[in-house]
Amino acid sequence: MALRVHGAWILLFVIPALVTPAAINHEDYPADEGDQASSNDNLIFDDYRGKGCVDDSGFVYKLGERFFPGHSNCPCVCTEDGPVCDQPECPRIHPKCTKVEHNGCCPECKEVKNFCEYHGKNYKILEEFKPSPCEWCRCEPSNEVHCVVADCAVPECVNPVYEPEQCCPVCKNGPNCFAGTTIIPAGIEVKVDDCNICHCHNGDWWKPAQCSKRECQGKQAL
Repeated sequence: MALRVHGAWILLFVIPALVTPAAINHEDYPADEGDQASSNDNLIFDDYRGKGCVDDSGFVYKLGERFFPGHSNCPCVCTEDGPVCDQPECPRIHPKCTKVEHNGCCPECKEVKNFCEYHGKNYKILEEFKPSPCEWCRCEPSNEVHCVVADCAVPECVNPVYEPEQCCPVCKNGPNCFAGTTIIPAGIEVKVDDCNICHCHNGDWWKPAQCSKRECQGKQAL
């Protein structure tokens, strides 16, 4: 009986000895966040503060060096406090510029509208046109339209007419004036009734005719 009990105790002591810490492979288990953080503490990142400046492409400039941070930036000087950049007064972009490029410190106009717009229509530079019979216009190099309106003279008649595509009215029947309600031609005496002979004022076509009375034919008949 003693031998059996002794053998049992030996077996119990041997079994735990088979599982040792060396038998566990730590590579089979991922490290926890604490272990990963401690491993990253050994990385060193470059810090150029107070030592230099870095442009958009990652190039490092020494203190005092002049450089362009990017293709569309103004030139800068590298200082201990960082880049100190120029702030120039850029030229004003033309209000009718249709293409602006930002490839430098100041924006540049690469294309200006080369036509004029007038009443919904486009005209070439220096093109002349007539939007109406009384207007003469031209498209200026400034893309602005300048127009001149015709100044019509006073017609020499009381019944002028407007012809198509003509600006000023015309006297189709020549100069004339009113004698009462009758229109008489200028330059001759006109007997408007049995007692009155009238003629138009010279040069004053808008004034009533000048008339003079004569012996009436009706009285002579009596």
